[in-house]
Parts: sequence; structure tokens; C-alpha cells
Amino acid sequence: MKKPWSGRFKGATARSVEAFTESVSFDARLAPYDIQGSIAHARMLGQQGIIRKSEAGAIIKGLKEIASEVGSGKFKFKEALEDVHMNIESALIKKIGPVGGKLHTARSRNDQVALDLRLYLRDEVAQTISLVRSLQKSLLKQAEKHLGLIMPGYTHLQRAQPVLLSHHLLAYVEMLERDVARLQDAQKRINVLPLGSGALAGTSLPIDRKAVARELGFDSVALNSMDAVSDRDFALETVFALALVMTHLSRLGEEIVLWASEEFSFISLPDAYATGSSIMPQKKNPDIAELVRGKAGRAIGNLMALLAIMKGLPLAYNRDLQEDKPPVFDSVDTAKASLSVIAEMMSKVRFNKSRMYEAAAKGFSTATDVAEYLVRKGMPFREAHEVTGRIVAFCLKKEKELHGLSISQFRLHSKLFRKDVLGCLSAEDSIGSRDSEGGTSFKQVRKQIARHKRRLSR
Repeated sequence: MKKPWSGRFKGATARSVEAFTESVSFDARLAPYDIQGSIAHARMLGQQGIIRKSEAGAIIKGLKEIASEVGSGKFKFKEALEDVHMNIESALIKKIGPVGGKLHTARSRNDQVALDLRLYLRDEVAQTISLVRSLQKSLLKQAEKHLGLIMPGYTHLQRAQPVLLSHHLLAYVEMLERDVARLQDAQKRINVLPLGSGALAGTSLPIDRKAVARELGFDSVALNSMDAVSDRDFALETVFALALVMTHLSRLGEEIVLWASEEFSFISLPDAYATGSSIMPQKKNPDIAELVRGKAGRAIGNLMALLAIMKGLPLAYNRDLQEDKPPVFDSVDTAKASLSVIAEMMSKVRFNKSRMYEAAAKGFSTATDVAEYLVRKGMPFREAHEVTGRIVAFCLKKEKELHGLSISQFRLHSKLFRKDVLGCLSAEDSIGSRDSEGGTSFKQVRKQIARHKRRLSR
């Protein structure tokens, strides 16, 4: 099959080389974007008089027919034609004749693929943001529904202080909000037109890049042709943002795995979002959460792969950049699938209120409240911390919880204790007192819920 560079070469390309260098097996998914960019390019060529308007019209008509074939699944991609660009151009020439060969006037596959990838990511990032919002809404709905549910907060996976389940879930809503901000910021760098940069030096033909940018909805045009075709920081930034999304989902997945265990028994997963064992009939495994946790590793690996591809490339375009698409595509697919399924699962998780409260009320989780009680009585915090530590040691020796001590037992450790210390020993007392901005008190959590509801309703 004739190659686009056949004028320079006399010998045929080895089949092994064709198989090794082809990319259409994975970049075929860019076909709709390749056609979209080609239509805008053809229209500009006609408007500028670089080709006849009738020729531009024939090219556009042919491209739309090919787009329909691609959309219906009838279009046959051929590996011998190497990539998505040459497959579409070859089909166009076959469909409308030699005039189809004029489409590639004033452009290179170098600026063409950069354009396709930007168009693709622009759409995919918008869809990903929508999926992040769906997960936020799912978490927010559970937070509002279970506002009164108390659970233990953890540090080092050790029980630390009582918190509201709603406060815990809203922490993920906050993380995801930053993920949205990062994706939105990446969109600004994505939405820059590279087309018109040619192979690396621009073109001598009188093109109108701004007209193409307007038609394709780009905010601006790339201002350096070498940079436009050879850098992929817009893709790296997106893949980084997706890796961070997946990292946050992985943390949530890990907590689902823990909470669903018999040891925790904080939640019950619906049958539709769990699997069983092939040998142990009693098992109900949190496979969705585990897979999300595992897929985060893929997303992080994709980021590392793309960074490694870019790190040693001289200007301008190098064929190494063909390898940018698999990690980009995989990160997009992985993040979208994970966001979708975990949002479904989180909307149907059932929480074990009594078990969570029991865990929150034990383990000296209100010890910090006792120390802060002494601070309010005038004791320096470091001294209050030490006194409370001795009280905890006393409780361990007596096999009691803090709320099981009498006032006289408290006063063995400090004469500052009065009966009002009993008002800071329960999980409810502790949560009610955590009224600092962003804290876990009912008042503060209600404010968080209201803030997120306003944001997510826009």
C-alpha cells in the first residue's frame, strides 16, 4: 500500500516495521476529532483561496460521509495505513478522487495529532467533571441523610476522636472539589489550537488560524509552532489530575474495604455491588472498592509512563510521542469507569449506626476533651495533656472508660476537676464542642452540607 512519503523511498516497508509502527489499533478512537478538525481546516483553505471553495465543499461532504461510517461502525481501519489520519485521508481520496489529497495542504500529521488529542481531552475532561459531580452528590446525599450518625475518627488507623459520619463523607466531597478545580484548570491549557504549526515551522501559505480556532471553539492559538507540535504538558496535566482523582477514590475504596469487614462492621454493601467466593459460601467481598483501589495504581503508572516518554525528547516532534495516547486513553477510561461505579455503590451503602456509635464511644476517644477541659480551667495544655494521659493509664489499670470514673477519681489527678467534667465525656458532648470553623459539630457540618448543596446545584 502506497505510503504518504513514497516519493523519497524506493523499497517497500517491511511488514514487521508496519506492525511495529502502526498506531491505528489504539488511535482509531480519535477519528471523530480528526474529521472535525479536518472539516474546519478544509473550510479555512477554501475561504483563504488556498484551494477552490468547490473543492473544500467536496472535501467536507466526503468527510461527513466518512464520519457517518465511523459512527455506525462500518468504517474499516487498516493497519497498513499506519494511523487514524492516513486511514481517513486514504478513504477520502478513494471517495472523492485526487481532490481529497488537497486536504493535507498547510498541515502536518504533527499538528494534526496534537489537535485531535486536544479535542478528545476537551470532551473527556468535561465528561469526567460531570462524573466527579455525580459522586459528590451521592456522598452529599448520604451525609445529609445520616447527619446524626456518630463514628470514630482515626489517625494511624487508631481510634482518635468522635466525628459525624457526615463530616467524614464530606471530606471526600472537598477532595473531589479540588479535583474538579484541577480538571477545569487543565481545560484552559487544553483549549489552545495547535493546527497551522505544520511539522514544526509553520507554513508559507496564507492560512487563517484564528478562523479555525473560532470554528473549533478554541480560546486561543499556540504561539510557537515548535512547542505546539512537540509538547504534551496539557496531556500530562490532565493525566496527573486523573491520577489524583483515582488516588482519592482509592482512599475511599480502602475505607469501604475496612468498614465492610466483620472487624469493623460499619457498613453493609448491597448484593449488586459485591461478589462472592468460588470456594467459601459465606463470603461477601467488596470487589468494587478493591478494584478501584487497584486501578489507582494504573493511573499513577500512566502518569509515570508519560513523564518518562517526554523527559528526553529534543525539539521538535519525535515518534516517541505516538506512545502518549495509550496512557492518556487508559487514564481517561479508568477514571470515568471508577467514578461511575463508585457513585452508584455509595448511594446504596447501608450504615450500621449502633456499631459505629459503639466504636466511637470506646477507646478513650474523648481524652482530648478532658485535656481541653483542664485548659479552660487555666492549666497549660502540655500539663493538661500529661494529666489526662495519667488518667487514661489509671482507667486501663481499673479496666474502665473515662465516663466510668467518679468525680473523686478524676480529682485524684487534679483538683481542677469539678462535676461539670461529666459534660464532656460522651461522644455527643465531644462532637457538640467541636464548633470551630470546619469542625465536626452539627452546626458546622450543616454549614458544610448547605455550602456543597449550593455549589452542586449550579
